[in-house]
Amino acid sequence: MTPRPRRDGASPRDPHLTGGLEVWLTGTPAELDAATAALTAAGHLAQHGTRWPLTGVDSGRHRLYLRLTIAAAPRRPTRTPDNATGALIDLDAARANRRPA
Repeated sequence: MTPRPRRDGASPRDPHLTGGLEVWLTGTPAELDAATAALTAAGHLAQHGTRWPLTGVDSGRHRLYLRLTIAAAPRRPTRTPDNATGALIDLDAARANRRPA
């Protein structure tokens, strides 16, 4: 009997991903460590798959599945003179009162 290929990803029993990020990474172990650390710093690591070594011309490299929850950055409102926190400078008055160097 031929074994079924191993499925390395989210379980079909898991709730559907409604937000977040799913990533397949391919690289050397050091590259995967660095990428995982950077992505984990950006959000919450929900699932960390098993590293699988690649063969052939990609020998020495691995693939890795990650599932992350990343909160979107709040959008900053655009600043206009109506809602700006500072006062506008009257450039003509400032130039008229300027002392020579």
